[in-house]
Amino acid sequence: MRDTGLALPRATVGVSRWRRFRAAVDWPLIVTVVLIGAIGLLNLYSATRGTRHHEKFDTQVQWMIVGGIAFIIATVVDYRALVRLAGVGLCVAIGLLIVVRLLGDGAHGKGSYRWLNIGGMGIQPSELAKLMVILALAKIFQDADPSRYTPFRLGLHLLTLCIPIVLIGRQPDLGTATLLTLIVLTVGFLAMPSVWPMVHVTLAGLLAIPILWETMHDYQKNRVLAFIDPSSDPTGNGWHTRQSIFAVGSGKIFGKGFGEGTQNQFDFLPEHWTDFPYSVWAEEWGFIGSVFLLAIFSFLVVWILNVAMSARDRAGAVICIGVAAMTFWHVVVNIAMVLGLAPVVGVTLPFISYGGSSLVVFFACMGLVANVSLRKHGY
Repeated sequence: MRDTGLALPRATVGVSRWRRFRAAVDWPLIVTVVLIGAIGLLNLYSATRGTRHHEKFDTQVQWMIVGGIAFIIATVVDYRALVRLAGVGLCVAIGLLIVVRLLGDGAHGKGSYRWLNIGGMGIQPSELAKLMVILALAKIFQDADPSRYTPFRLGLHLLTLCIPIVLIGRQPDLGTATLLTLIVLTVGFLAMPSVWPMVHVTLAGLLAIPILWETMHDYQKNRVLAFIDPSSDPTGNGWHTRQSIFAVGSGKIFGKGFGEGTQNQFDFLPEHWTDFPYSVWAEEWGFIGSVFLLAIFSFLVVWILNVAMSARDRAGAVICIGVAAMTFWHVVVNIAMVLGLAPVVGVTLPFISYGGSSLVVFFACMGLVANVSLRKHGY
C-alpha cells in the first residue's frame, strides 16, 4: 500500500486513545464498589448519629478518599510488576506483624496487639497481609506447568504463607487468621492443575484443629462455646449474637425505616458500626433490603470471577480469584456471625464496616481487579 504521507492530527490521536481507554475501564466494577461504599456510609451515619461515636462518620469519609486514591494507584501500576515484587511485599507485611507484636497498641486492640499507632492513626498490618498474600499466591501459581507443583514445592510455598497466618493468630486475631487460611485454600483449589495436593493439605489442617483449640485464649474458647449455645451465657459472650438476631428479626419484611432501628438507637447492639453493621441494615431496611445488599455483593464476586476468566495471563487470573475469595469469605463469615451461624470473630463487612485499614485494602484489591481488566485490552 502506497504511503500518502498523511497523518492524523495529534489532537485526534489523543481523543482516540482517550476513548479507547474509557471503553477499557471496568465501569461495572467501579459502579458496584461505589454503590456498596455509599450504602456503607448511609448505614454508618444511621448507626452513629446522635451518639458519642458520631465522629466516626467523618473519619470514614476521609478513609473513603484515601481508599479511592489506593484504587487509582492499584489500577494504574501494572499488576505484573507488583507480582514480581510480591516476595518483598510479603516480607514487609511479616516485618510489620512482628513489629506490631512487639510495639503494638494493646489498648486500641482491647488487649490484643493488632494496631500500630502512626501519626495518631491506627494501622492494622494484618489487613495489608491479605493483599500481600494474594500477590504472593499470584506469583506462586503464575506458572501453568503442572510439573512445577510438586508436593515439596507446594508445601514450601504454603509454609511461607503460614508465617503471617500464625503471627496474626498470635496477636490474637483468630478471625483474620481464619480468613487468610480460607483465601489460600480457595485459590489453591481453583488454581492448582490437580486438587489432590490441596485435599491433603486441607485434611492435615483439619487434623490440627485439636492443637489449635489448646493454643486458643480463654475468651476465644468462650466465644466458640457461646456460638454453640448462646443461651448458656445470654448477658456475656452470647449477648452480641442474641442482640444481633433480635435486630435482624425485628426488621421483618420492609424494615423500620432509616434511623428507626431500636436495637441500634438504644445501643442494645454492641459494636454495630464495625462487627454488626448488617444487623443495623437489616433492622432498618428489612428482608427486602437485606436481600438487595446480598445481591450486590453476589454480583461483585461473580463479576470479579468473570474478569479472572478473561485475564490475559495466569497471574492476573489468580489475583482476581484471590480478591473474589477474600470478598466472598468476608461477607459469608460476617453475615454468618450476625445470624448466629458462626462465632463472633471480628470480621468486617466489605465497604460497610467502619475501619480504615480494611476499607483501604479492599479498595486497593478492587483496583487490582480493575488493573487486570484494563490490561486485557493491551494497556
